[in-house]
Amino acid sequence: MNYEKLDTALATALNNVQDAEEQSLTVFIHTESITDPAATAILESLGVGGVTNGQDVFTATLSPNAISQLSEQPWVQYLTLSQKLRLVKRRR
Repeated sequence: MNYEKLDTALATALNNVQDAEEQSLTVFIHTESITDPAATAILESLGVGGVTNGQDVFTATLSPNAISQLSEQPWVQYLTLSQKLRLVKRRR
């Protein structure tokens, strides 16, 4: 695992996961612009959908093992944990 490519929230969440194979963490995958068919194949094999040439940010729910594998890829710049959004109450 290349921890230099992980944000603090993701690194912390990885320490709290019990099953390294369970797809339990929703992450943003920031990459160089994807043009290599091998990179596309790796992303698709991990369940990342909608991979097209020239795209550089992907969202996926991954296992800790998949995150580790991605962090070692030279074309992955960094990985961040997706934060849960909450509704903000509006006053009229």
